[in-house]
Amino acid sequence: MAKTPDAPKTEPVLVAEPLARAIGERYLTYALSTIMHRALPDARDGLKPVHRRILYAMRELRLSATGGFRKSAKISGDVMGNYHPHGDAAIYDAMARLAQDFNVRYPLVDGQGNFGNIDGDNPAASRYTEARLTAIAETLMEGLAENAVDFRPNYDGTLEEPVVMPAAFPNLLANGSSGIAVGMATNIPPHNLDELIQGCHAMIADPELSDEALVKLIPGPDFPTGGVIVESREAILEAYRTGRGAFRTRAKWNVEDLGRGMWQIIVTEIPYQVQKSKLIEKLAELINLKKVPLLADIRDESADDVRIVIEPRNRTVEPDMLMGALFKNSDLETRFSLNMNVLIDGKVPKVCSLKEVLRAFLDHRREVLRRRSTHRVEKIDHRLEVLEGFILTFLNLDRVIDIIRYDDDPKAALMAEDWSVKHRRATSEKDYVPPAPGAGELTELQAESILNMRLRSLRRLEELELIRERDALMKERADLADLLESDRRQWKKIGAELEDIRKQFGKETVLGRRRSSFAEAGEAEEVPYEAMIEREPITVICSTMGWIRAMKGHVDLATEQKFKDGDSARFAFHAETTDKILLIAANGRFYTLLGASLPGGRGMGEPVRLMVDLPNDTEIVDLTIFRPGEKLLVASTAGDGFVVVSDEVLAQTRSGKQVLSLGAGVKTALCRRVAGDWVAVVGDNRKLLVFPLAELPEMAKGKGVRLQKYKDGGLSDATTFVKAAGLAWKDPAGRTRTETDLTEWEGARAGVGRMAPRGFPRDNRFN
Repeated sequence: MAKTPDAPKTEPVLVAEPLARAIGERYLTYALSTIMHRALPDARDGLKPVHRRILYAMRELRLSATGGFRKSAKISGDVMGNYHPHGDAAIYDAMARLAQDFNVRYPLVDGQGNFGNIDGDNPAASRYTEARLTAIAETLMEGLAENAVDFRPNYDGTLEEPVVMPAAFPNLLANGSSGIAVGMATNIPPHNLDELIQGCHAMIADPELSDEALVKLIPGPDFPTGGVIVESREAILEAYRTGRGAFRTRAKWNVEDLGRGMWQIIVTEIPYQVQKSKLIEKLAELINLKKVPLLADIRDESADDVRIVIEPRNRTVEPDMLMGALFKNSDLETRFSLNMNVLIDGKVPKVCSLKEVLRAFLDHRREVLRRRSTHRVEKIDHRLEVLEGFILTFLNLDRVIDIIRYDDDPKAALMAEDWSVKHRRATSEKDYVPPAPGAGELTELQAESILNMRLRSLRRLEELELIRERDALMKERADLADLLESDRRQWKKIGAELEDIRKQFGKETVLGRRRSSFAEAGEAEEVPYEAMIEREPITVICSTMGWIRAMKGHVDLATEQKFKDGDSARFAFHAETTDKILLIAANGRFYTLLGASLPGGRGMGEPVRLMVDLPNDTEIVDLTIFRPGEKLLVASTAGDGFVVVSDEVLAQTRSGKQVLSLGAGVKTALCRRVAGDWVAVVGDNRKLLVFPLAELPEMAKGKGVRLQKYKDGGLSDATTFVKAAGLAWKDPAGRTRTETDLTEWEGARAGVGRMAPRGFPRDNRFN
């Protein structure tokens, strides 16, 4: 057997291309696909491809608003298999969102089962839920069978899907949309359909309608969850004019009287897209962290409606002040960003104004009206052609029966017969010409229709019905012809169709009633933190290891307290819940603690390092109450220091505020209140130096100046005193001793000083 020669091998063709160009072209293709087919909605019907395919697939499954439900798994499977070649989980999520009345202002899917809730819980699996179309969703697709829009092949070319829906109402603005594409995004809030239709009527009446006039009819969004929009009218107008802006929305609340002067706040509506469960968690966190001391408790008593109970700390709290603090610190107030980036004619992404979006919808409706009217004219012409043949049959019944009975090819014979003499048709409506190939001849369609007639149709009454039908169709055709020729009649027809939608889903219905209200936010008065705290006495106790607590009332400081094993008392002083407490660390930083935020005194307290970002290896030098306007003397172990005003050391964050600049191996030595006109400094070498306070500079931060010069060691302690009253300290026996004659120790700042007087404390400290 002869050996078959091997087929010649073809070498792959390699094309050299710069990497930047190759990546750029491919990324651009991906970006365009994301923008056009996934992220941005079409301005005409307000839908993205996945939503459009879901609705169309449900229509093909005949899931009408008055029909039965089908399993969601079946629906998402059909969408995935026929039109949308992506994951069924993504398709089901998109369908479930269309059924959530807290996410979509006018739901397009009627769900049966667990489709999620406002708490943020996910829908049940698709095998457990069922769905069908809503009545308003069906209006989006009216005209699909009447050539209202173009169709295109599906992903595998076996079926066809609509390019855009006919959209009987401005769905883009009614239900809103959001999405993130490549290099652009969109975020459109839902609006009230009744107001949108009013705006459409105004634009039909006056195509040059101003933005101000349009915004009077469409004052702002209408969120599914209600809430109160507190954005200014000027800001709303600017947002709608430019297509970019934001809407500030607050929860709706009222005060519920409990009697005997007690009251509580009831929140009945929360801002759009805020998960209620997370909102409750945030409010509970504010209570635990004592960020809003006016707030005592929070409860969720919601059932089918929202009912969040907020209890004040006491009856003297102002409700407006409490809610103002909660608006500032929680999602009871949010900002919805507007970015009206949409596809114009399904091709060009553009940030549009409110007027441009409505214009795109109205132009689309006009095109839909023209196409439906043209399609109806074609259907009428087809039917009239058939009717002409039927009527001719009745006028020449004997001849027609004779041809059908005896002729071998009755169809050809009927078409060949000259009926011009026999046909006695009356004068018809204007512009109608029977579509016959020649005078007195039947068309193929007419001949076929005559042959397919039933014998029962040859009754006299049936002939009269055919004549009435013909006359009615000719009248309808003439009306459609006038409609297609008149712009004014087209816009009038569009307005009438919108009015029908308004009657079905307008403000007089439960679904169409406005949910979001408007109010003036007013100037937010900055309430001091102290004003939000109930003033109560406390005793602050901090241990050597840094465990801090606040006991209620002013406890005797000599009372023995319990501490952890190996720990002991370090600081103890009386304060109030409204006080701010300064923590001075060895690293030169000042930290601020709030008296009301300190842990209770029942246990051992909590580590202060959990409250501020104090390094574990950094010692606490001092703990003192902040007094506004007073002056402090700060100094380092190297003997450098300065005077600082207390307001300069107040920290606003957990990380504290660096006040004293320190070199290597140097630490903060002290922080003392300035109470006099002279300064006394003592070093580790027990040498004492006294000099006027005026020689120290007043600074906000830095290293400072030299207080005392040392050969060995460093600064041990410093204090300020009134020279006329003398310098006081406690001797080893605990008695207070005052030295009025300090001539021996007086000197210039940065001097060495002289040995401390006899009886000075051995720890080299003044107190």
